[in-house]
Amino acid sequence: MIEKKRKPVFVDGPITPDFIAESISKHSTKHDIGAHSIFLGQVRNDEINGKAVRAITYSAYAEMAEKALYDIREAAFEKFDLTCMHIYHSLGQVAAGEICLFVFTSSKHRAAATEACSYLVERIKKEAAIWGKELFEDGNFSWKENN
Repeated sequence: MIEKKRKPVFVDGPITPDFIAESISKHSTKHDIGAHSIFLGQVRNDEINGKAVRAITYSAYAEMAEKALYDIREAAFEKFDLTCMHIYHSLGQVAAGEICLFVFTSSKHRAAATEACSYLVERIKKEAAIWGKELFEDGNFSWKENN
């Protein structure tokens, strides 16, 4: 079996609304799509031990994470009747309120798009070698337990 070319998944810094809008608009020419599902992961300004989170700095073992995301993506294509799928994750600092994960699925029917999107997010959170370091308003940091 020939392995498909891996698509870039990492974005430096936050994933901007313009990037998301452009990604969506590119699909208007694909007339076999009847549904899209989108998940946007946003950095929260949680309070931990009395300190507010102002940002998260994401890092990854890029080669391992890209391989895991490729495998997750291919498994979703096998499991669901999808027309198109995109996964983007931030690296570097992302402030509270900004987007750090963008998952976008497309299919002929909504059930496949929505189920695949949820499936992808859960697998990404569990399997991708991506870590977050929470930065607090006081300048200190702590490692997040999951991405």
